[in-house]
Amino acid sequence: IRCCFRSAQRSATSFLRRRRLKPGLRVWWSGSSTSREPSISHAQVTLRVFRKIKDHDPEFSTKEFPALAQQIFIDAHAALTQFNKEKLHSLVTERCYPEMVRGNRYKTLRWRFIESLEPPRVVHARCPDMISKGNLYGQVTLRMHSRQTLAIYDRFGRLMLGDEDEPRDVLEYIVLERHLVNPYGCWRLHGKIVPAWAPPKDPIIKTVLIPGPKLKPEEEFKDLNYQVPKPAAVQWHK
Repeated sequence: IRCCFRSAQRSATSFLRRRRLKPGLRVWWSGSSTSREPSISHAQVTLRVFRKIKDHDPEFSTKEFPALAQQIFIDAHAALTQFNKEKLHSLVTERCYPEMVRGNRYKTLRWRFIESLEPPRVVHARCPDMISKGNLYGQVTLRMHSRQTLAIYDRFGRLMLGDEDEPRDVLEYIVLERHLVNPYGCWRLHGKIVPAWAPPKDPIIKTVLIPGPKLKPEEEFKDLNYQVPKPAAVQWHK
């Protein structure tokens, strides 16, 4: 068994030298024991997707795309704070639009992009077929580490979430999509990837109406010394 294992190691080393693969590139063997060809790694698949995207979009470049994607991200959130529906539709996809505008009615949004803590970079790419073969959509995942401010006010002007004067460091993985077959298509924001280890979001402070006593025209609430009744304790049973 040791001889077979050593011979397999020697053959793998000689194969890598002949192929001149990078030392940091992950290579693993396929399931069949008789096959000596390594399966394609994740890096090679991503490079193949980039070539397919460049066939339909000659101006695509992994060096220039992060800056373009970051600007699309900033313009989309600026259009969201201004409730510019026409511009927002041109910057986000049909899947991302309802997720961004849901629950924003009668609210005031204050969002500002301050600076990038790290240069944005492409971490993943896909080029799947949708509905029919040959109907290609390009999807690129971008890693962004930036500093932003966010504040959400309700219809009464009370602060619900965040703070305009308190910038926070935000690490995001955003996905941009383009219909490659469409010659008039453009890159648009498709969504965000939230990892499982991400901390929970801060709770939203809501303004509710507490019922009080009915006042007469000549009475004032301060003079009554009214105390808000506390809810009765409820014993929950399994």
